[in-house]
Amino acid sequence: MTAHVVVVGGGFAGVACARRLARDGNDDVRVTLIDKNGYHQFQPLLYQVATAELARRDMSFDLAAIFDGDDAVQVRTGEVTDVDLETRTVTLAGGGTVTGDVLVMAAGAAPNFFHTPGAAEHAYPLYSVDNAERIRETVLRLFAEAAAKPELIAEGALTFVVVGAGPTGVETAGALAELVHDVMPHVHDTLVAGAAKVILVDLGHTVLPAFSDEAHDYAAKQLRHRGVELRLGQAVREIGPGHVTLGDGTTIKTQLVVWGGGISAAPLAARCGGLTRGRGGRIDVAADLTVSGFPGVYAVGDVANIPFGDEPALPQLGSVAAQSGAWAARNILADLRGGQGGGQRESFHYRDKGIMAMIGRRAAVAEIGPHRHELHGRMAFAAWLGVHAQLLANARAEVGALDAWAEDFYLRPHHRSAHLLDPEAAGTPRINWNG
Repeated sequence: MTAHVVVVGGGFAGVACARRLARDGNDDVRVTLIDKNGYHQFQPLLYQVATAELARRDMSFDLAAIFDGDDAVQVRTGEVTDVDLETRTVTLAGGGTVTGDVLVMAAGAAPNFFHTPGAAEHAYPLYSVDNAERIRETVLRLFAEAAAKPELIAEGALTFVVVGAGPTGVETAGALAELVHDVMPHVHDTLVAGAAKVILVDLGHTVLPAFSDEAHDYAAKQLRHRGVELRLGQAVREIGPGHVTLGDGTTIKTQLVVWGGGISAAPLAARCGGLTRGRGGRIDVAADLTVSGFPGVYAVGDVANIPFGDEPALPQLGSVAAQSGAWAARNILADLRGGQGGGQRESFHYRDKGIMAMIGRRAAVAEIGPHRHELHGRMAFAAWLGVHAQLLANARAEVGALDAWAEDFYLRPHHRSAHLLDPEAAGTPRINWNG
């Protein structure tokens, strides 16, 4: 008898789970993969879309195309609004339902504004392709408006505030700084472009706090070299239309606040009654990725608190999501084939690829492997590229185009006005399907 597995979410975890089930399931499994957008978003490079280095098409991949040829996988586009864990039934917007023998929650994450007044209304999160395009369009619009009416500069039109000094905030601030200081002078009047500034704000006293002290210093130096103003040790008290207020009472006039201040589980996790949730609202799971008290239910990726060794929960990284999704598929198949030579469920074992961040051209930092061997500059960029290429390959995207883009990005001059004005027609290397 063929088992029906319902996978909610088409991110790294959901795609990896469905792919492994399709590859190893033979005729034992059929999969319904449900995603509200119908495409896979390559989140680690969204900031490149936001700062006009890459186009939307490069970072969003149609899920039906990913599973073209996998007859065991059906992709459904729809928003899951409710989940019954007891019956493993999901309800879609519009009222339809899908029930499976096994349910895999891979719904991903959402921005965590930490109850900051005005943040949800006025800040620009960077967790989806739509978010990235909105930021890009806003930056270009603000420059155009300031060029037409320079008096807007005094109202913060060209002051860009990035909240959060983790990898998302650092990468975004570095890319924004290169955009406004190295590219815009080739597009707009020098006096207008020269008035632009990027401010990075964080409550902590270091950038990239998960990294070593040496990496903190390196990243801060590289950001300052690119013209980023660091406001560390400062809480964001409130975000309003046209301003940010810091914990010390300072008010910064700005028309664009990019929020990189943290993530929580997708709101769907809170609508799953009867389970326990931990930090960031994530679903607590057992070591084998199952949800206690609900047979046949798994949670993986950013929506889950995944224990590992002495760690109460693994970080919300693309590599954690992809590996946990594939491991859940392995355990699902072991369950289905139990007593028939199929083995039994095993505790998730994470292969630590390290942590890394790209600060800008010719500047990156990486701490590789479980012992955190530290790399800076070109070698760190190569490590960063390798990890991201593997994640792209997991989504069945060609990585040759990524290599070409990376070489171009690392070596070519800064002035890229064509990319800003029309990134779709500027010759940006496109990441296509292998077919």
